[in-house]
Amino acid sequence: MQMETEQLTSSVRQGFVDLVATALPGLQEDSVLFNVLAVTTILVISALVYGIARLFIRPQVAAWIVRSEATWDDGLLRHGFFRRLFHLLPALCIVLLTPALIHSSPLLNAVLTKGAMLYMLFTALLAVFALLSTLEDVYNASSMSKRAPITGFIQVIKLILAILVVLLSISLVIDKSPLIIVSGLTAIAAVLLLIFRDTILGFVSGIQIAANRMFNTGDWIQMPKYEVDGEIIEIGLTNVKVQNWDKTISTLPTYSLTNEAVKNWRGMQESGGRRIKRAINIDIHSVRLCDEAMLTHFSEIRHIKAYIQDKVRELQAYHKDNDIDASDLLNSRRLTNIGTFRAYLEAYLRRHPAINHDMTLMVRQLPPTELGLPLEIYCFSAKQEWTEYEKVQADVFDHIMAMLPQFELRAYQRDGHLDLLTRNTLPSGSAD
Repeated sequence: MQMETEQLTSSVRQGFVDLVATALPGLQEDSVLFNVLAVTTILVISALVYGIARLFIRPQVAAWIVRSEATWDDGLLRHGFFRRLFHLLPALCIVLLTPALIHSSPLLNAVLTKGAMLYMLFTALLAVFALLSTLEDVYNASSMSKRAPITGFIQVIKLILAILVVLLSISLVIDKSPLIIVSGLTAIAAVLLLIFRDTILGFVSGIQIAANRMFNTGDWIQMPKYEVDGEIIEIGLTNVKVQNWDKTISTLPTYSLTNEAVKNWRGMQESGGRRIKRAINIDIHSVRLCDEAMLTHFSEIRHIKAYIQDKVRELQAYHKDNDIDASDLLNSRRLTNIGTFRAYLEAYLRRHPAINHDMTLMVRQLPPTELGLPLEIYCFSAKQEWTEYEKVQADVFDHIMAMLPQFELRAYQRDGHLDLLTRNTLPSGSAD
């Protein structure tokens, strides 16, 4: 094979010499003009090869890809994989033609050959980058991307390939083995560690994130330290991009996801419910025992009709068993309006179509404060999308506040409460 290559090179060289001798008799092969003609010929042939590939072959390849039913080859075309491959053709022509046409000037031969090989190295690197980007797009379009993002790993591979190409380029220029260059880099390893500190930390964090499925693109995270509150749109080698709910983009180091306190709302998104945990303060002065008129009124409310009937029978049985007169307020058991209201709210929530009934649901009292008695609603909305969730929560509390007067309860409101007390303590005939 080597002998055939040498024969072909010799034939091309002799043909070019004969052609030049015919056009310019007496021109020596070691003259400057001869080398200029040789370089011009090499460049023209390389340009023609690239032009033919770009004008005829490249459109045909693009047409085949468009007609193809597969989608991965569209990514190759979009990222410029084939366009970069075609750039290898002129460089390859230079590498093949230079030894054949330029042999009297070793320096010029070396410059052209090494320049073309450097161009091929970096063009091939860009083509591999396009291939990796296509692989990333195909993976991100699959369901597996929700389990483990690979953007960071793709970036690590690109970085390693870029470093290898740089080392090969240096070894090509200085005609030294790449191993010698690598051994020389150990002397500046500390400097490299300092330069690539974020890259190394990001790579380690990326492995932890992928192995433990800590975060994925699309996860809603909160990081108060960085004022981050939004969805992850990209997890890279060194940076993570988060689109906050106000549409701003926050960029933070990848290793901060493993080193800082982060709240991930993915569990909520996968659970099928979003928590509603809010209290309304009840004016303690409005809490009272239920009389017969109140019980009669409450029994007309559909949600607690059965509850009232059961409670009345239970209390009657208790009074009868313990020989207690129902009118004896000190010894008898009575329902309260706030306890009945809690039962009503729980029944109302269990029938609400936008509440997830398979998750925790309760209405509870919190410790009383100077602002009244907090009555907390703890349940989960079946609608998780932000605007829909807020609508459900608002509808629930609209109904709660509107139903308070039906149970002769008042919500505590500091200004209004003080004004009411002031009005009640004013002497008769006093001006407001």
